[in-house]
Amino acid sequence: MTIATDVAAEAGAAVILAAGGGELLRSERPRALHRAGGRALVAWVVAAAREAGCTPIHVVVGSGAREIREVLEQEGLGGEDVLWVKQRAEQPEEQGTGQALLLVRELLGSDSPVLVLSGDAPLIRPATLRKLLDSARSGWGSVAVADLDEPGSPGHYALPVPAIFDWLEKLDAEREGSRLCLADAVAAAALENPVACVRVEDASEALGVNSRAELAAVQRVLYRRSVDALLEAGVTILDPGSVWVDAGVTVGPDSVLHPGVTLLGASRVGRGCTVHCGAWLRDSVLADGVDVLPYSVLDGARVASGCSVGPFARLRPEAVLDEGVRVGNFVEVKKSTLGPGVKASHLSYLGDSSIGAGANIGAGVITCNYDGKTKNRTVIGEGAFVGSDTILVAPVEVGAGSYTGAGSVITKDVPEETLAVGRARQKNIKRRPR
Repeated sequence: MTIATDVAAEAGAAVILAAGGGELLRSERPRALHRAGGRALVAWVVAAAREAGCTPIHVVVGSGAREIREVLEQEGLGGEDVLWVKQRAEQPEEQGTGQALLLVRELLGSDSPVLVLSGDAPLIRPATLRKLLDSARSGWGSVAVADLDEPGSPGHYALPVPAIFDWLEKLDAEREGSRLCLADAVAAAALENPVACVRVEDASEALGVNSRAELAAVQRVLYRRSVDALLEAGVTILDPGSVWVDAGVTVGPDSVLHPGVTLLGASRVGRGCTVHCGAWLRDSVLADGVDVLPYSVLDGARVASGCSVGPFARLRPEAVLDEGVRVGNFVEVKKSTLGPGVKASHLSYLGDSSIGAGANIGAGVITCNYDGKTKNRTVIGEGAFVGSDTILVAPVEVGAGSYTGAGSVITKDVPEETLAVGRARQKNIKRRPR
């Protein structure tokens, strides 16, 4: 796939990005849609181009055009400044980046430099793009260079319009059916014109993704950048190399991340939180002063200030914990709201339920929310005490201040300030002598 982008009129430039299919990664998914650091590869490049002042953005795509467009829109990178150019069937992606660039010739009427980027090289920084444009204006064009252990990664260019198209067409006439490579056209032009070399501050900016190993390498760099930014912002990270933080995650000052923590998606961690070893969070929000104990999983949860979660707890989507809630080991919460000060300390499942302030949930409590056809809700009132191993068969309500006896099966509503016991009478039978 190749992407092209027109820089804002005042910048007097255009940006073009390119990437191919997923064959090199042995994948049916277009290469630019593989994810690293919480974003599709192409989304990183579009974001960098936009931050550098480039708009609108032309995206030249082959296979997977619809999926690529959907991903950019989902990640907030769509909009009127993104324009789409589809490669025709008679112009397969295998013809090379030069052929893809030729597709936007009629769309770029400016004589200003054109930024040419690769949609599968996500590490390029906006500052580097601006340097490329500035250098290109003082000569024929510019190219980003870096010292790499294995040369051959995708290039980043700022090239003159329409001159670059003339060189591409000249090369196209000579190639005799071989791939039309943009790098070859730039090399030919450099024999007759001054092309500036812009050395990037971080050689990793030149890395592209042509294999699963390179995808992993890019992922490591992106996570390192996210962790470095958090350290700079006042977050304590005890073992930076073991912590993974996606691009969309925020963490407040004075929070502490222990080794092996993973923060994904749109997760937000407030000030003064502690996230302990092995915790995994995705699209979850922690208010200030939350303590997430080791090996807990939070997925789409909302946790208010002063809460403690874990160890080994699981908060599933639409789990909401109000202030001061304690959810302990091996407790699972799904689509439920736990009011202020609720305690569920051990081995419970709380699904499709509403639990009032100050209620105490004993060990092994289960809300049976599914009757085989529909999901039903359980309501537990304020200050209620649900005894260990109670099974609440929804729909059912336990009134405020009520108790349930340990081991009870509760199938009917319990009025306020009532003790409910729903279990068989114990019978002791003496054993026969041996």
